[in-house]
Amino acid sequence: MTDPFFRVDNLNTWFFTRQGVIKSVRDISFELSRGEVLGIVGESGSGKSVTGMSIMGQIDEPGRIVSGSIALDGEELTTLSFEEMRHYRGKRIAMVFQNPLMTLNPLMRVRDQMYEAIGEHENISRKDMHDRCIEALKAVGIPSPDERLNAYPHEMSGGMRQRVVIAIALLLGPDMIIADEPTTALDVTIQAQIIYHIRRLIDEHGLGMIWITHDLSTLSELADRIMVMYAGATMEIGTTEEIIGGARHPYTRKLLDSVPSRNVPGQKLNQIPGNMPSLLALGEGCPFASRCDRAADICSEPVPAIQLSATHHIWCYHPFED
Repeated sequence: MTDPFFRVDNLNTWFFTRQGVIKSVRDISFELSRGEVLGIVGESGSGKSVTGMSIMGQIDEPGRIVSGSIALDGEELTTLSFEEMRHYRGKRIAMVFQNPLMTLNPLMRVRDQMYEAIGEHENISRKDMHDRCIEALKAVGIPSPDERLNAYPHEMSGGMRQRVVIAIALLLGPDMIIADEPTTALDVTIQAQIIYHIRRLIDEHGLGMIWITHDLSTLSELADRIMVMYAGATMEIGTTEEIIGGARHPYTRKLLDSVPSRNVPGQKLNQIPGNMPSLLALGEGCPFASRCDRAADICSEPVPAIQLSATHHIWCYHPFED
């Protein structure tokens, strides 16, 4: 693995509402190398998507990044204005969302939307645009790319639309892509096809990728490292082998136990009892304590990071033994 080109250090993104301060992301830190996939996993409300939008510089009022650093090749992004960040979005960092219809304009042909994405950053001929679009569509496994280029989004299946969105993300040769639940709405066969093409593109072009999901089974096939989030904080981070095969945090263990493929056929799916605490009223201790079978009084105290290996860290007073 090459040296990291992207770093997030002690990121805090909060939303200042009438009800109080929602601390959606709290002291998150990680790094990313070229050719690497970092999976970020957790339940709804864990702060995964807010982390992604913070990186893109797209946190709207009443939210804002209150502290921390986001650096791409050593350049600090949190101090850039919205207009300055436009030079990075698409060109250096691209984002793929769960619902392709959030990205694609139903009234425009795919061709025009792809041309528009290129024209935002580069001044090249329409022939060069066309050639680049065809190559991008081929790269994500779209058959008959000339035909698809002239189609409208509604003329395609959900899986094909998502491939188009990924192709658009690749058009400008970004250093990294943030994918937020990009295959959740697709059937498992289409998911597998898209994951195959993404992994191939990452290996061929040295892209960095952050894959945001609630599905650990997907990450076992795609990610090099996994960060587990809960209530805005990191619970555990390590290589995929360390997390899938040797999780030490109780929350990670419960997430793994709830994966359908780990259950006996016909057996009732495991669920994590209880609910995530309100992000308006978080204490100083472990946010998972109220749902944890191993919780003790000390869990109400601030939880330091414990380094288990050069790549494996947990935030827990009572982790499982190896």
